Amino acid sequence: MKLLSKSTILASLFFASAIAAVATDFPTKSMTYILPFNAGGESDVSARYQQAEWANVTGKSVVIQYQPGAGGAKAWSQLNKIVGDGYTIMGINLPHTVLQPMSGNVGYKTEDLTPVHYFHYTPNAIFVNKDSKFKTLQELIEHAKKNPAMVTFAGSGSNSSNNLAAIKLNKLAGIKTTYVPFSGVGPSVAAIIGGQTTAGFVYAPSALQVGDKMRMLAVASEERMPAFPDVPTFKELGYDLVGGAYRGLSVPKSTPIEMRKKISDIISTINKQPEFMKKMQEGGFVLTDITYEKMDEFVSKKTAEYTEGAKTLGIIK
Repeated sequence: MKLLSKSTILASLFFASAIAAVATDFPTKSMTYILPFNAGGESDVSARYQQAEWANVTGKSVVIQYQPGAGGAKAWSQLNKIVGDGYTIMGINLPHTVLQPMSGNVGYKTEDLTPVHYFHYTPNAIFVNKDSKFKTLQELIEHAKKNPAMVTFAGSGSNSSNNLAAIKLNKLAGIKTTYVPFSGVGPSVAAIIGGQTTAGFVYAPSALQVGDKMRMLAVASEERMPAFPDVPTFKELGYDLVGGAYRGLSVPKSTPIEMRKKISDIISTINKQPEFMKKMQEGGFVLTDITYEKMDEFVSKKTAEYTEGAKTLGIIK
């Protein structure tokens, strides 16, 4: 067995100590928070709420930047090219980052990404604009049965949670609709309000961001949400449809583990701030606290679940 030299051992110890020291003091300057979607969607709203608490928790500010494109894939494919010093973090979504690579070459693989925390969950929901003739989900479904493929659903990206929900409803209700992918929730909501599509499969909090410009017909949660007590669940209406998107933060793969944990700790602390909790709950978000230590188990479980969903989408056989 080849023995390490004293100088090599000392150098290794020094490097480990240096990383630990940096992580302990982290952050010592402003951080950059990249969102892989357009402004206006749920990722943006929750990031803005986090930004309001960031300085209180860390003593430093965070700057939000947008890099939309390909339903998030454009930014995720570039993540590992960023210096992994802990000062650049990127929003990450499930099931997007599992389903997209299954569909073909999107510039990254699921295992290329390094999530450090998943902090909230938003159920899928069906919306129509305020002037729509459809007042209930059943009215929309009956119309779809009479007009195959003519009902269009706006949604956030291809092979996303919205996309999966639309396909699943087709199967459950015995209908054929057309899913129209947009680059994020913001453009999807604009399409619904503008009447570019018949309806939209986006996330429940969208209802609170546009006032009375849209009407929610059903939500894919297990039970009615406190923020929307008058909106029935799909299950109530006879359709076993439950699902949505998990949102979190990821870092470049070169980021040291101690810094990954530190970023996860920051998000956990923000999740516990009373004002943040109030905003998120009133905004229709479901807070989660899936920390870096729980990440491998969580992602593995979700990957298995979404692999089954991929079969429904026809991505894989």
